[in-house]
Amino acid sequence: MRKGSPKKRALLPDPKYKDPLVTRFVNNLMKDGKKNLAYHIFYEAVDIISDKTGESGLEVWRKALSNVSPSVEVKRRRVGGATLQVPIEVRPDRRISLGIKWLLEQARLRGEKTMQDKLAYEIMAASQGEGKAVKKKVDTHKMAESNRAFSHYRI
Repeated sequence: MRKGSPKKRALLPDPKYKDPLVTRFVNNLMKDGKKNLAYHIFYEAVDIISDKTGESGLEVWRKALSNVSPSVEVKRRRVGGATLQVPIEVRPDRRISLGIKWLLEQARLRGEKTMQDKLAYEIMAASQGEGKAVKKKVDTHKMAESNRAFSHYRI
């Protein structure tokens, strides 16, 4: 059995903005190990956001990520033969991970032609509190709220 959990490895900051969070986002965006392509897609999307909104694209992205990140979620817990959905608070690290995954998942499902456009428009929508990624967060919060009665079963 393992003695303690492994240490978290520090991510290198990205080349353009020198931000480790951007690297984390790009790592989730990347497919088949094509990191250069993922960086290209992200930077293009940030440029599109800057052109459309007139604000800093990176700041709009940060705002979108904070709007999408959930603060509570539900976990299944088996109690006396019944499976209950118990609301729990989300750890800060997992909060960011869920926000990134939901943002990319919904961006990939959009109807625009290129991934840069899909990502840019989903980020702009999320930064304004709209879009499917924000809806997923709201649905998660509603589910946790409706199962609040089971919160004393927390692990």
